[in-house]
Amino acid sequence: MTIAHADDARVVVYSRPGCHLCEVAEALVAEICAETGDTWARVDITDDADLTARFTDQVPVTFVDGAQHDFWRVDAARLRGALES
Repeated sequence: MTIAHADDARVVVYSRPGCHLCEVAEALVAEICAETGDTWARVDITDDADLTARFTDQVPVTFVDGAQHDFWRVDAARLRGALES
């Protein structure tokens, strides 16, 4: 549906600039959220030292409803399933 603030989004993608996997994940999340009507947000980990330390080797990291869902790649069927439950 739309990009929201991370605190208000159902799906959050933690990423960093220049990350090809992040771009692919964000496009897939945007497409699926547009289909389901859910909101999503992108968070740049390079803006926060704690997030950089936590996720630097795992980006993109996807959270659904506040819980970590995937990292490195987004599985479309698994994401749709999580959003339906």
